[in-house]
Amino acid sequence: MKNVAEALMAIRAGADAIGLVGRMPSGPGVIDDAEAATIARAVPPPIATFMLTSEQSVREIVAHHARVRSSAIQLVDEVTEGTYADLRALLPGVKLVQVIHVAGTGSVAAAVAAGSHVDAVLLDSGRPELAVKELGGTGRPHDWSISRRIRETLDVPVFLAGGLNPENVAAAIAAVAPFGVDVCSGVRTDGNLDATKLRAFMEAAIGGSRRK
Repeated sequence: MKNVAEALMAIRAGADAIGLVGRMPSGPGVIDDAEAATIARAVPPPIATFMLTSEQSVREIVAHHARVRSSAIQLVDEVTEGTYADLRALLPGVKLVQVIHVAGTGSVAAAVAAGSHVDAVLLDSGRPELAVKELGGTGRPHDWSISRRIRETLDVPVFLAGGLNPENVAAAIAAVAPFGVDVCSGVRTDGNLDATKLRAFMEAAIGGSRRK
């Protein structure tokens, strides 16, 4: 979300959670932490607020959360300094969602390794191995058959992201049967949240959920 008006538009359309994108090495949707905090304060319960962070150390992740105060943290990269247990201890009550960038069957093992430590896993289409990391917002789908394997393997909720739009979200839900879906560019026009696309996406997603 870019601002409070967009967040409220999404909530009126039926969104269960709002994404707040922090500093990233690449990709769209980044807002500064002050704006993210303003949006987080404006979102009414029980709507969740997901702070997307590219920080990889527990210290920086906790500092980022202190500036935004979201109800959940979406870890778009690996935690390389500290552990999930450290985050749990320092941020009681804050949900942890680990992003797995689905690039092949090896992603199944990565999801399993993270799944026992977090509250949910989100499957996206980034390429963190690039010199300038892609950690989301690519607008590209990935191999949904691998996502299905991950969803069937894990005991925690699995969200699906990556190139979803009103035209393909029902098929994605049928293929993966995720707990939820995550969309950004697929409901925007010229960078702005598009009410018509958003309504079409929600209708298709709800229809797909009923058929899965």
